[in-house]
Amino acid sequence: MFTISKRFDFSASHRLDGLPADHQCARLHGHNYSVTLTLKSNELNEVGFVKDYGELGEVKNYLDKTVEHRHLNDCFDFNPTAENMARHFFQIFTGNYPQLFSVTVKETDKTSATYER
Repeated sequence: MFTISKRFDFSASHRLDGLPADHQCARLHGHNYSVTLTLKSNELNEVGFVKDYGELGEVKNYLDKTVEHRHLNDCFDFNPTAENMARHFFQIFTGNYPQLFSVTVKETDKTSATYER
């Protein structure tokens, strides 16, 4: 089994609903997010790729248009946790990339959430 990964970055603000008022994540704050797509395949194409990284450019375009430098609570109809965003991005991109195995959303160097097939 072959796997490849590519990371995309964006910056945005959010606040999380359903938490006590004194919880740090209930307050307006921001992150420099990383979104990593991992693709898996048993086979390589004629060049020797799982997928040409250049063919993932639409992911960057999507993130730039929908979440870059935005308030995530205004972008989604769900609570913008890393877990919910990982699932959302997986659902968005799996149709274009059938080899997509997982999406990881990283909020900080120490925290991330992954949604996988």
